[in-house]
Amino acid sequence: MDERNGKMNFDESIEFLRNLTKFGFNFGLNRIEELLRRLGNPQRELRVIHVGGTNGKGSTAAMIAGILQAAGHKTGMFTSPHIHSYCERYKIDAIDISRDRIAEMMTVLRPHLEEMVAEGFEHPTEFEVSTALGFLYFYREKVDFLVLEVGLGGAIDSTNVVIPLVSVITNVAMDHMDYLGNSVREIAGVKSGIIKRGVPVATAADDPDALEVIREAARERGCRLLEVGREVTWQSKTSTPEGQEFDIFTPQRVYKNMFLKLAGHHQVVNAATAVAAIELLAGHVYLIDEKAVARGLAAAKWPARLEIVREDPRVVLDGAHNLHGSATLKKALTEVFSYRSLILVFGMLGDKEREKVVAMLAPLARAVVVTKPNSPRAGDWEKIADEVRKYVNEVYLIENIHQAVQKGIEMAGSEDLVCITGSLYMVSEARELFAGRL
Repeated sequence: MDERNGKMNFDESIEFLRNLTKFGFNFGLNRIEELLRRLGNPQRELRVIHVGGTNGKGSTAAMIAGILQAAGHKTGMFTSPHIHSYCERYKIDAIDISRDRIAEMMTVLRPHLEEMVAEGFEHPTEFEVSTALGFLYFYREKVDFLVLEVGLGGAIDSTNVVIPLVSVITNVAMDHMDYLGNSVREIAGVKSGIIKRGVPVATAADDPDALEVIREAARERGCRLLEVGREVTWQSKTSTPEGQEFDIFTPQRVYKNMFLKLAGHHQVVNAATAVAAIELLAGHVYLIDEKAVARGLAAAKWPARLEIVREDPRVVLDGAHNLHGSATLKKALTEVFSYRSLILVFGMLGDKEREKVVAMLAPLARAVVVTKPNSPRAGDWEKIADEVRKYVNEVYLIENIHQAVQKGIEMAGSEDLVCITGSLYMVSEARELFAGRL
C-alpha cells in the first residue's frame, strides 16, 4: 500500500480479501447492512434481478445478462466463485472489472472496515466485502441492470439486502447441508428467503417439496410466481456437444429456434428460466423483444460447465460439485456426447456426498484418475479411490492436478472422451492447462 495516500494496488487488495476467509461463513445481514450504510447504500439505487437456487445460478444469470445487454441495456453481473481471477466476479456487458478498479474500490472500502471494527462491529467476511465492492462498483458505473447471483442459500446471504425487480430460484437440491438444512424442504425455505413482498418470482424447481415451499412463500408475500416446466415450457430440436436449438413457450409468446452454445438439456431449462425472468420484467415496463432474447441466449457463455477445451482426444470440463450436478453431468455424458470409452479425472471436497457421486459417475468410465482439490476442505481425498474401485478396475491416484489431467489425456485415444469433474477448485486449476485454447 502507498503509505502517502493510502491507495491499495490489486495484489494488496486480493491479499486483503483472502485474509478475510479466516472469518469463514458468518451468517447474518448486520455486518453487510452496516458497511453498505457507511457507503451510502449504493444497492438501493440499482435495478436488480436476484438469482438463487442450488445449481444453474451462474448459467441462468449469464443468460439473463446476455439478453439485457442484447436489448441495449448496460448490464452488470455479479457471480461467485471465480474460475481464475477475482475480476471475473464483476462484469459489465460481459467484460470483467479491471485490476485497477478492484484496487480503487478496496481503497474506498478499507477505511470503513477499520472504522467498523474500531467501533465494536464484527469484521465483515470476505464474501460480504466482495458483495459490497460489487454494489459500489455497479452503482458508480451507472449500470441499467444488475444480475446478482446469490452466494450461499438465500435468506441470510449477503446479497439479500436488495429489493429486486425480479427474483429467480433455479432449482432446489441437497447441497451445503451443514449450512442450509438436512431436507429439500428446509433448504427450499432458506432459498425462498430471497422472495420479497410483491416482487415477482420465476422458478424451475421440480422437486414437489421444494415447489410447495416456494409456492407458499410467494403466496404469503403476494408475489406473482411463474413456474418453468408448467407455465413456461420448451421443446428441444437438436442437441450436440457444441450447442443446441429449441423453442420456448410462455404465456405471452413463443420463442422459435433459440440457440445456445452451452451443452446439456439442463441449459435449455436454464434458458427457459432466464426468459421467464425477462418476461416478469415486463411488469416493470421493461419490454424485451424476441430478437434480443435470441441474440442474448446465443451469446451466453459460462466456463467449466460441459466446456470442451481440447479435441483429439476430446476433453470436457464440468464443475459438477454436488449430487444434483453429477446427475446432470451423467445425463449429458450418456445422451449428448458420443465416444468409445470415458476417462474420468475426478477430485471432490470432503464435505460433499462423494460416495453417491462416485456411484453415479464411475460406472460410466473405463479408467479414473483421482486427484486432490486445492482447498483446505479436500479432506481424505485419497479415500475416494477406494469407492471408485468398486466400479472401475483401472484407478490412478495423482495428487498434482495438472499431472492427473495429463495422465487422463495420455490414456485416451482419439475416439475417447476425457471428463474432468468435481470440485470447482480442482476444475479451475485443470482449466489453466488449456488457457491458450480458450
